[in-house]
Amino acid sequence: MPPVSKKKNSVDLDALGLEMGNKPPQALDVEEAVLGAMLIEPSTLDESMEELSPSCFYDPQHRMIFEAVSSLVNEHVAVDVVTVADKLRSSGNLETVGGPVALAGLSQKIGAAANMEYYIKILKQKCIQRDLITAAYDILKNAYDDSVNVDDLIDMSQSKVYDAVKNSVKRDVQDIGSIINSALNDIQEMQDNTGLSGVPSGFPSIDRLTMGWQKSDLIILAARPSVGKTAFALNLARNAAVDHNKAVAVFSLEMSAIQLVKRLMTTESGLPADKIKGGAKLEDYEWEQLEYKLKNLSKAPLYIDDTPGIPLMEFRTKAKRLVKQKDVRLIVVDYLQLMQGPSELRGMREQEVAAISRTLKATAKELNVPIIALSQLSRQAVQRTGGTGKPQLSDLRESGSIEQDADMVIFIHRLDPLGLSENPEDKEKTSIIIAKHRNGETADIPMLFKNEQVRFVEPDMALDIQAGSIPVASAMNYEDDEFANNGF
Repeated sequence: MPPVSKKKNSVDLDALGLEMGNKPPQALDVEEAVLGAMLIEPSTLDESMEELSPSCFYDPQHRMIFEAVSSLVNEHVAVDVVTVADKLRSSGNLETVGGPVALAGLSQKIGAAANMEYYIKILKQKCIQRDLITAAYDILKNAYDDSVNVDDLIDMSQSKVYDAVKNSVKRDVQDIGSIINSALNDIQEMQDNTGLSGVPSGFPSIDRLTMGWQKSDLIILAARPSVGKTAFALNLARNAAVDHNKAVAVFSLEMSAIQLVKRLMTTESGLPADKIKGGAKLEDYEWEQLEYKLKNLSKAPLYIDDTPGIPLMEFRTKAKRLVKQKDVRLIVVDYLQLMQGPSELRGMREQEVAAISRTLKATAKELNVPIIALSQLSRQAVQRTGGTGKPQLSDLRESGSIEQDADMVIFIHRLDPLGLSENPEDKEKTSIIIAKHRNGETADIPMLFKNEQVRFVEPDMALDIQAGSIPVASAMNYEDDEFANNGF
């Protein structure tokens, strides 16, 4: 008789059990009762197929029998001792499991059909225990390995424990009545709040289309260099954190935290960028204006990580910790192509970027928060029509999977990118192009980019500023009437 292979684990549970002086969790009599019921009672098949998997059976022979039964069910063939024996024979496993005599013996050990739910629960519990033992051993082994990065170890540990238990949690089918009640509760909550179901962008035209940045969505924000990707992303982060008190995490792979904060200070204060950067001296009243304007920003739940070339696993670990400890509701990554993908894909750039894109989407879904990831556009966007044409989804740089993984793709298109127009307004004109929107409509939204204040405004807001109804330094929903009345 050929040797029977054990379950494919990174750990030999029998050997580990002997080493620790314990038997691996198992319930062989329950396994026999379940298999016996499946061979004799057709009514037990549906529940067993829905709840159990081959890994729920510790005995390799029992696992083979369950796999044979599963194949017959998928092929719409009646399940009994004869058909299961024939299926095992065709796969070369009949003698391995003990032949027809073993199958006949199982049919004599049938458990009561009424007790199947209890039997299934026992098998699933034992399976979870075994998976946790395997995960714990792998974590222990890697924890002793100095070559394993600590952040990778933490992420791996969390993933292994999560994988060990997630298969046991199955969502039940919901009736339409209960779903309607949940939907009505959501509608009521939206009525009581801002009417947005997601994190506000701070731009009414965008929020009307998106209802805010939605949980688990991956939003790609793309543009050519120097068009204003980082500025727009910082505006979005600032609006959510300062105006709506939503915790936001910004992972900046290109700019340092100090550089980002200086941009935010410029936007917040309304002072010219060259004065914040030190190119021109601040007057005394400007120092007062700066200090006053930064009060709200300094208290905002905004967190910045400027680790250059952050590896994917380190990003996942930090993101999980921020969501858990700081209740982060929005994550911004600047920018996608600067992240480090899996080491085995280095040198295969398209596959590496595809892996980064998939991981960002999976992280957004796992943490149930929106992720806005900035991305470069290829030179085709410039070369296609002499530098003035609108970008297309095919212009996303280095991997088509970015477009595939994204729930939303937004382009920033400067209408006069080179500043050649003599009309000052043309230099500010910008389009925010929602080119892909999985759960809504696409649109071109006109904006103006105020380069001196490093901020985007909608045309209506710009008119209000020009007319004097909104102070220049308070165009982003600031509550600064007192400061405006003091001459600032």
